[in-house]
Amino acid sequence: MSPRVRALTAAAVLAVANLPAQPATATAADDDVHIEGRLASGATYLMDVPASWNGTVLLFSHGYRPPGSPNPAQNAPSPDTRTRLLDEGYALIGSSYATTGWAVTDAVPDQLATLRLFTEKFGTAGRTIAWGQSYGGLVTTRIAERHPDRIDGSLSMCGLVQGGVANWNSTLDPVFALRTLLAPDSGIELTGFKDPAAAQTAANALAAKAADAQRTPKGRARIALAAALHNVPGHNDTSQPKPGPADWDAQQANQYQAVAGLLRTAAFTWRQEAESRSGGNPSWNTATDYTAMLRRSSVYREVTELYREAGLSLRDDLAALNRAPRVGAEPQAVRRMSRTSAFTGKLTDPQLNIHTTGDALIPVQSESAYRRAATAAGSSALLRQAYVDGPGHCTFTPGEVLAAVHTLEQRLRTGRWNTSPGALNALARKLNPSAEARYTDYRPATYPRPYDLAHPDDATAR
Repeated sequence: MSPRVRALTAAAVLAVANLPAQPATATAADDDVHIEGRLASGATYLMDVPASWNGTVLLFSHGYRPPGSPNPAQNAPSPDTRTRLLDEGYALIGSSYATTGWAVTDAVPDQLATLRLFTEKFGTAGRTIAWGQSYGGLVTTRIAERHPDRIDGSLSMCGLVQGGVANWNSTLDPVFALRTLLAPDSGIELTGFKDPAAAQTAANALAAKAADAQRTPKGRARIALAAALHNVPGHNDTSQPKPGPADWDAQQANQYQAVAGLLRTAAFTWRQEAESRSGGNPSWNTATDYTAMLRRSSVYREVTELYREAGLSLRDDLAALNRAPRVGAEPQAVRRMSRTSAFTGKLTDPQLNIHTTGDALIPVQSESAYRRAATAAGSSALLRQAYVDGPGHCTFTPGEVLAAVHTLEQRLRTGRWNTSPGALNALARKLNPSAEARYTDYRPATYPRPYDLAHPDDATAR
C-alpha cells in the first residue's frame, strides 16, 4: 500500500465506521483515512480519503470478474493512478459487487450502497463522479442513466457501452462464422449451455478447429473473416509488433490471438454464466446479413486480400454464412437482459467516454452504439467520446486517465466541454510527463448490431 494512504488498524477502522455524518470540507480528517468493510449484500468496499480531501469523491466500478475468480473491492483502475489521484486530494471509493460474472443487478446497488455509506461517514461530497472501466463502464453508465440524482457526472473507460444485448449478439457472430466455415457438421453448441462444463467442451472443440485452420492460408482467411465480424483490429495487444498497413499476414496473426482469447472466455464460459442469469439465450442472428456486416467492418480490406491470396471465394463463404441455420433468442432472456443491461441513452449529467482504438475485447465501435442511443434520446450534448491511439483493452496511461478526470471536472465547473486531442494530450503530458500522450482525432465505424431502448425497432429485430 502506498505510504500516501495510512492503513488503519482494525480498531481505528471500527472507530471511523461509527463516525456521525458531517459536512464535507477540504480537510475531512487530520490524517489520511483508509477503510475496508462489508456491505449487507456481502460485497466488500474500500474507501480512501486523503487528509487534504478536495471535496470530490470518485466512485469506481471495476471490470468483469469470471465466476470463481478473486473478487476484492477496488477503488481505482491501477495502483499508480490511485496514488496520483490521492495526491491530488480526491476521495476514492468502490465495492467488489456481491457476486462475480454478469453481476449488474448486484453491482449497481452495491456501488450506490458504498456511496451512501461514504456520505454517512464523511458528509455529502462537493462533487460525485461515477467512473469505471470495461464491464465497469456498463455499471457506470447504468448508474448515470438510472440514478442521476446520486452523481454529478460520469466517466466510462473502454466501457461496454453498447449494452448487454448488443454485446452478446456481437459475441455470437464470430463463433457462428467459425463453426459454419471450419466445422459445419460438428454440432458444436454456441448458446444454451446446460452448465459450465458444456460451455467449456464447446469452447475447446471450436478452439481446436481454429488452431488447425490457422496452419493454412484458407483457414487463416476464414479466421480473419470471423474476426472482422467482431471488428477485431490487426494490432490489439501491447505485446504485438505493430504491423504495416498492408501486412495482412501479421494483422491476421494478431487477430487470431484475440479470437483464441474470445473462445477461451467471453464466447462460451462467460456467455454460459450470463445466460444462467437471464434464464436462457439473449442473443440471435436470425435476420443478420453477414455480407453487409463485413462490408461495414473496419478490417474489410484485409479479409478481401487474404481471401484473394488463398485462392478462396469470399462470395461463396458469405453465401454459406447467410444460408446456414440461424440461432434464435429466447424472448424471456432478451427481456431480462434488456431490463438489466440495455441503455436508454438518456443522460441528465455530463458523461465522458474514452476508448483505445486497438481494443479487441470491447471493440471501439461500441462507442458509436452509445452515441446512437444518446442522440435518439436527446442527450448528445451531454456526451463526449475521446480516443487513445493504442492497442489493447484499457491500456491507458495514468496521465491519460487523469486527463479524462480533469476534463470531466472542467465540464462540471464551467458547463463547457474541451475534449480535443490537443487539450487532452496537453493535460496528460502535464500530469504524467514521463509517458506518451496518445489521444487522437478518431471516429469509429458503425457498431455492427446495435441494440438500445431508445430505438423501439431494435426489440423486434429477432
